[in-house]
Amino acid sequence: MIQFKEKAVKQGENVNAGLLNYPVLMAADILLYDADKVPVGEDQKQHLELTRDLVIRLNHQFGTPEKPVLKLPEPLIRTDGARVMSLTDGTRKMSKSDPSEQSRINLLDSPDTIAKKIKRCKTDAARGLTFDDPDRPEARNLLTLYLLLSGKSKAEVAAECQDMGWGQFKPLLTETTINALKPIQDKYKEIMDDRAYLESVLRQGKEQAESIANQTLTKVKTAFGYSLPV
Repeated sequence: MIQFKEKAVKQGENVNAGLLNYPVLMAADILLYDADKVPVGEDQKQHLELTRDLVIRLNHQFGTPEKPVLKLPEPLIRTDGARVMSLTDGTRKMSKSDPSEQSRINLLDSPDTIAKKIKRCKTDAARGLTFDDPDRPEARNLLTLYLLLSGKSKAEVAAECQDMGWGQFKPLLTETTINALKPIQDKYKEIMDDRAYLESVLRQGKEQAESIANQTLTKVKTAFGYSLPV
């Protein structure tokens, strides 16, 4: 898997069983809840492909075409924004594990922090912004961010920004980002200020998740021939 290879290089000799087992644990998280479709980014599709391989293998060995043990999930990948790239390098994906805070916009970043990050993000010297120039990855990435956060179509963004310079576009992206994240940040604060409500939601979610997961686990144990408690 691509991510295994990348992380193995970063970790040097510290490649342990956890790195190898992690994709299987991700598969279990998906399969426990009997998912039909799984929303993933483009770079996560390989994990879902591994999950599907495991389902096909298990169903072949322990189920039948008429009565499979596990449901075969499908990826749900949106056309735009399937892979958001770093603010410091338009050829690398935006990631919370990147050591540089400048590389990403966090959901809880303050307006001042967002403004500073966008002001300092990597751009090029060309005027006019376009999605379709492979030699301008930063232009494509920042336009895509604007598209996602503004709710506009690709055609609308392309027409609006085609004659803009970065000095005009960056304040527009900053304002749009701040406005798009404000409802999320307001809701986060509201929930965090009401601990009783938060605890009740966590308890309810735990009960619902356990109910679904236990049904799946019972199906798998039965197919494997395990003894079940009466």
